[in-house]
Amino acid sequence: MDRQLWRQFPQVEPQLNALQKYLMAAVQLDNQPIHNKILALLNSGGKLLRPGYFYLFSEFGDQATSEQLQAGAAALEILHVGTLIHDDVIDESATRRGVRTIQMKYGQRNAIYAGDFMFTVYFNQVLKSTADRDLVQNHVNSMHQILWGELHQMDLNYRENTTLDEYLAEISGKTAELFALSCYQGAMVAGAPQAVTRLTREIGLAIGRAYQMLDDILDYAGDPQKTKKPILEDLRSGVYSLPLLLAIPKAPHEFHRLLKKQHDMTATDIQAVQALVTQYDGVGAARKLATAWTDKALSSIAQLPAGTTRNDLTKLTTMLLRRDH
Repeated sequence: MDRQLWRQFPQVEPQLNALQKYLMAAVQLDNQPIHNKILALLNSGGKLLRPGYFYLFSEFGDQATSEQLQAGAAALEILHVGTLIHDDVIDESATRRGVRTIQMKYGQRNAIYAGDFMFTVYFNQVLKSTADRDLVQNHVNSMHQILWGELHQMDLNYRENTTLDEYLAEISGKTAELFALSCYQGAMVAGAPQAVTRLTREIGLAIGRAYQMLDDILDYAGDPQKTKKPILEDLRSGVYSLPLLLAIPKAPHEFHRLLKKQHDMTATDIQAVQALVTQYDGVGAARKLATAWTDKALSSIAQLPAGTTRNDLTKLTTMLLRRDH
């Protein structure tokens, strides 16, 4: 699933096409090699999901200019890409969206600065989207939660006894908060009614949790040709995601025999862990939990005012959370 999905949403697709050009112009950096790598990442097949949700929720209001909406949508994608650049440093990833990562090409130091630079561009776009101090503060709060989630993940690395509550707290900060921010800011910048705004964070968090769970499932059971990501990358870096965490209690000693090696695990060890996760139905159990959060998101969307926008949100969320890549 790539940007072609937006062809089914003709009121949003033109806005996202225009946003792509806007993003290219918004990121200006004198260091041409890094600048070109950032542009390649921005232009290399991201789904623009967060800007898409922002634009859909903005349809519930009519108090923002097209310029404000474009800056607000751009801010969300720029923040997302900034976090991805930092993620690649942490995970020592070689590629992202089929493009060689900045940290692999130019080193971790330059990649960290590139991610930090994207955060400054993000806040510049936030200020272009709204002069409302409370809405700016909401961005600050959300970024705080996102970074807390990333730091919390470090505490959980190689933790075989990580609880489901700890996992949910980590993905709520790491992934779900940005979806919640996208839905909330879209509605608030556009001046949507309270009947909409009160539901936005609940919807965004449910979408984000289900989305991350599905990503975790695809890391164990996905087709790399479709996902465009190497499988089991989390396991290699000590991130024990949902399918593994749900399988470990069913055979703790079998898993510990392999996981105790931590960063010294071989490719054979990793394949053995994957086989155990399949044997003890970690993927199936994770799918049930992801389905529950998907249903929660759809139930909350059903409480929004009836009309084309609610129908589109239902359609998009169903497609997104029941995908195979």
